[in-house]
Amino acid sequence: MYMALYRKWRPLTFDDVVSQPHITSTLINQIVGGKTAHAYLFTGSRGTGKTTCARIFAKAVNCPNAHDGNPCLECDICRDAEDNALEDIIELDAASNNGVDDIRELRDAAIYTPNRCKYKIYIIDEVHMLSQSAFNALLKIMEEPPEYVKFILATTEVHKVPATILSRCQRFDFRRIRPEDIKDRLLYVAGKEGISLSDDAAALIARIADGGMRDALSLLDQCIAFSDGGEIDEKIVSGAAGIAGREYLFDILDGIIAGDASSVLSKIDELYSMSKDMQRLCEELIMQMRNLMLIKTAPENVGLLSCMPDEVERLKTAAEKCSLDDILSRMTVMQECSERLARSLNKRIDLEMYLIRLCTGRQTMSVTSAAPTVSDDGLAARVRRLENALAGAPSAPPKAAQERPGAEQTRPTDKREPTPDISTLRSEDFKPLSAWADVLDVFSKRNPAVSAALDGSKAYENSNVLLVVAKNSFFIQLFKKQENAQALRDILTEVTGKSYIIRAKCENPHKEEEQRATKLLEKARESNIPTEIK
Repeated sequence: MYMALYRKWRPLTFDDVVSQPHITSTLINQIVGGKTAHAYLFTGSRGTGKTTCARIFAKAVNCPNAHDGNPCLECDICRDAEDNALEDIIELDAASNNGVDDIRELRDAAIYTPNRCKYKIYIIDEVHMLSQSAFNALLKIMEEPPEYVKFILATTEVHKVPATILSRCQRFDFRRIRPEDIKDRLLYVAGKEGISLSDDAAALIARIADGGMRDALSLLDQCIAFSDGGEIDEKIVSGAAGIAGREYLFDILDGIIAGDASSVLSKIDELYSMSKDMQRLCEELIMQMRNLMLIKTAPENVGLLSCMPDEVERLKTAAEKCSLDDILSRMTVMQECSERLARSLNKRIDLEMYLIRLCTGRQTMSVTSAAPTVSDDGLAARVRRLENALAGAPSAPPKAAQERPGAEQTRPTDKREPTPDISTLRSEDFKPLSAWADVLDVFSKRNPAVSAALDGSKAYENSNVLLVVAKNSFFIQLFKKQENAQALRDILTEVTGKSYIIRAKCENPHKEEEQRATKLLEKARESNIPTEIK
């Protein structure tokens, strides 16, 4: 009968355990010195050796021929323990035996002396799954167990274990296994099994396993079946794991940096047609962006990168094309995407939506990320800047309004006039707009709720600049919304045949400006936005 590789090649002694020397050496010294504790807690991510070390420890403390803290593997006790036929080593899966009755049975059985061994060992896996009542039942026997009873608790979520249990155990934290150690182990297993495994393929499996040896051996098992006895290379690993090839990842990354949504969507379509896992693809893209982040912040420390050696130069080239702020912003969007994909019904659509956001620069920006500063220290100018900062929109002084792209977006018309320097215009330079009453009439019919803010207002023009004088500041607040401002511009163009740059002010500004300034300053302080804009 075929046995899975992770079971067949499970370490049998402490010397076989990789990447956990801080734990294995301590346990060996305790066994050799005869100073073992009555309760242990093994914690760490999956596949790092918690249950394996628990089993080795159970054999070693009971083996009559133990050598240097390791079991001999030849005596009856070691052989029966490997075959799960030793009644003095009891394994309990707390995920399926988590009730108080299960622990009561354990506690009642613990009072009996071992049949064949020196110690009766209880290994409770996934101990965090026990109910509160079960933990309470376990507490007393763990606090004062018989001298021949030892407990080994294993968990991936130590924060769910009560402090009363933790305080009665010696805790050992298992680290994620280093990729190079996983790679070496995979090559060793492949050699023993007569499997042709390339170094790059082993490195890719180690990276996908994310520090778990069991995951790595399971994926190797899957690759063996996928290759049908042939050589296992990177392409085979990518196909078996359902991940995108490395070239696809770089093509998508380059498309995001270049803002080429069309090419990115084409690559997603190809990968989807090849049945690639969209969530895994998202995770791979996040790892590539992490590589770019590390190159930007620690270019000399290449060892931190999660990539193949021949990919470093290509990553450096990609990193040169974007800033650290861009990378961090994109990583935030992709993290959000990954969380959404976990519960999404259509992962492809969600991934495409987020990638389009990255390509078009629509990721969320910080409200403090940059609005140009102005030299005007007047109250009205400070209010405008605070309003823009709180709204997350870039602000600009009147002199820079024409120079900054997107400061005022106007629709092209046949009647194009040069825009005057707004900063030089005076009140006497404007003349009343004769068609303003018609504009208000049309606007009130199309949007009566918003048009009420224009009641009693007046409009003055100079070339293609329109100055709207409102009764109060409510109009200015309301028309900060892009859709309201655009609706007014559209009606102006429709009625007058011209496109205007719209400026607005209040008839009685001073009192209202002071009130607004006070409110905005309070809101800015609550939002941690600097209130002094130089």
